[in-house]
Amino acid sequence: MAIFQSRITQSVITFIIALAIALWLFRDNIVALYSFQKVNKQIEIIEDDDITSYLEKIDNFSLKEYSNEQSLLHYIEAETYYNFKDSPIRLLNLKVTQYDEKGQESYILKSNQAKIHDSGEIIFSGEVDILSKGIYHKIETESLIMDSNTKQISSNKDVIYSGENAIIFAQGMHINNADDTMLLEGDIRIEQQSGPIINTRDLNINLADGEKRYQTKEKSTYLSKNNTIHSEQGIDIDMKENITKLLGRVEILQESGTKILSHDLVVDQSNGGEVYKSNEPTNYQSKSSNIKSQGMYYDTVSQRIELIGGVVGLYE
Repeated sequence: MAIFQSRITQSVITFIIALAIALWLFRDNIVALYSFQKVNKQIEIIEDDDITSYLEKIDNFSLKEYSNEQSLLHYIEAETYYNFKDSPIRLLNLKVTQYDEKGQESYILKSNQAKIHDSGEIIFSGEVDILSKGIYHKIETESLIMDSNTKQISSNKDVIYSGENAIIFAQGMHINNADDTMLLEGDIRIEQQSGPIINTRDLNINLADGEKRYQTKEKSTYLSKNNTIHSEQGIDIDMKENITKLLGRVEILQESGTKILSHDLVVDQSNGGEVYKSNEPTNYQSKSSNIKSQGMYYDTVSQRIELIGGVVGLYE
């Protein structure tokens, strides 16, 4: 019996020694595994904390907010409402109707998410649809602010505006309540579906009374397949008629190096082509000629240039 107990004791000691050696050899892997599990746990907590730590959740939420004078400011409808302890209220799949001083609808904003701050600001993010008196704007931005007190709608973040046959990139936006125009702020890039690109600044979007006008008085550059056009006094784009006016002094640079100087150039894309027209004094400058006229007509598809009226040329 003593011999048997001695053998058991030896086996236990051998097992403990082997276990200690194994733990020593694989100590780094064990620590790494523990750390990995700990990190994973933290990640899950961080991710879950964003949506699961709410104090209150309401489905099919609605709220009417009034001013101190008891006039209706806005009506909020949301698929889901979350209230947090130390974070702004979050709304998912919402619609906000804003009202003017007469109690009439002024704006309807729809978005997949938004946050309500104690200041009264509603901050939308992602895709936001804005409807105003039959005028429809579709934008995408990181942050769009609707101020309940001032009734202003604006963003100081990058904005992507889905326009008429064009996508417009801007550095911010502001809606003017007085005339329902939208100002896209900062550096502007207009990418037309037909191909041309326009670079400018501070673009006004006017869709009132059936208009579809994009306007700015800032220097602008029009880039097409074979030509680059600079205008000194901005652009006026009629997206409804596919007509672009490049205002003030205009310089057309061709790939060949030829330069055409004129004023108030019209770019006509109404028939699927691209025609440049001007009734102002024009100067055509190439490597071998310098021609002046009272106007011009330039079909970029056929590469036909027609100088009109009082043509005077010098040739080398």
